[in-house]
Amino acid sequence: MTNNELLGVLSSETGLKKKEVDAVLQSLRNTVYQTLKKELKIKLNGLGVFQLKERKARVARNPRTGEMVQVPAKKVIKFRVLKDLKEAVLS
Repeated sequence: MTNNELLGVLSSETGLKKKEVDAVLQSLRNTVYQTLKKELKIKLNGLGVFQLKERKARVARNPRTGEMVQVPAKKVIKFRVLKDLKEAVLS
């Protein structure tokens, strides 16, 4: 589903105009971005949890040369799907 299709579906289900729905989605995106910068996780009921995690430094192998290289520690964003969504989609 494309962004435009999503806007159309949400617009028809809520009775809002596409521009209004787009503004709400933009606000949701900005809120998720800002929250993850300040806190480590944000839970969206019925969907899942966005979580900021620290990945440790490690040694990896360059597949092209076979040389061992140091990979520095970094932060990554993970998304964990909640049980309700899994059951609704997969059953």
